[in-house]
Amino acid sequence: MNVHVRINAFSALGQSLKGLNFTDFQSLAEQAARENPWFTKDNVRMALDGIVEFLQKDKLEQWTAPYIIPTESKKVALVMAGNIPLVGFHDLLSVLICGHSALIKLSSKDSVLLKYILNKLFELEPSFRSKVEFAEQLKNFDAVIATGSDNSARYFDYYFGKYPNIIRKNRTSVAILTGHEKTETLHTLGIDVFSYFGLGCRNISKLYVPEGYTFDTLFKSWEPYQPVIHHHKYCNNYDYQKSIMLINGVAFLDNGFVMLQENSKMVSPISVVYYEYYKDKNELTEKLTIAGDKIQCIVGNGTPATVPFGKAQCPELWDYADQVNTLQFLTSLP
Repeated sequence: MNVHVRINAFSALGQSLKGLNFTDFQSLAEQAARENPWFTKDNVRMALDGIVEFLQKDKLEQWTAPYIIPTESKKVALVMAGNIPLVGFHDLLSVLICGHSALIKLSSKDSVLLKYILNKLFELEPSFRSKVEFAEQLKNFDAVIATGSDNSARYFDYYFGKYPNIIRKNRTSVAILTGHEKTETLHTLGIDVFSYFGLGCRNISKLYVPEGYTFDTLFKSWEPYQPVIHHHKYCNNYDYQKSIMLINGVAFLDNGFVMLQENSKMVSPISVVYYEYYKDKNELTEKLTIAGDKIQCIVGNGTPATVPFGKAQCPELWDYADQVNTLQFLTSLP
């Protein structure tokens, strides 16, 4: 099975997922939600739509074209996260498109969706069956890609340090506001904030705003996202975070479903978005540089932002997590 056969198979998978009928989607989303209540139907749909975009044949060809795909297959262990639906798919796609075998340790919070997609792939190209294995304990592999928290990364470093590896830690994303954004733009920013309930590394958890910035227009533009508060787990987090800030006498802004807090930290809790003022572009650049190893992407209009408003959750195949080129890693294994 050469790379062209693999590209054709994944392209066919994308078409199959795009044509998923209403009944099958409802059933799949309900199973996913039973396993992980954060995985609402809207969030599952958003994740599947993102994968369909990945699996366009021309994009797959463009993505793989610069690399010499190895002829020798390696076994690559994948430790997957479960914070948002199918967050580990890109790693799996990268391993399989390179002709390697995947030894997968699934997250207990996101197993339904990935197994469903793999079964679809196996139906389309049975040769992939021998390329995928699930395991609770990872043994006899040649390289590893592991995704987790800062805490779990220390364990990954200890256990996997002797293997070629990519080990990912906590990251988050930020947005830069100038004070000149239109209401429509700020509304679009809400997609980057509220999709997946803010649980993804590409979700905006912090805003950089100019000195003197007022949040009235921002809050008004986010009103259409108010239904997020009706999700019981999000609401519980909102109530808890609000209680903690009130008890501790921490100042915050509140619109009834999300709170804004001035804070120099990067990663905010669920239902809270941090903000920090900047005086000028030089100070902003300095702040971003200092926090660089915690930032996944920067949303805004123009430099230093790299992602337009509303597009944080729409990465291309070549927009690698943590800016580590997965395909280059996999095509260069010893």
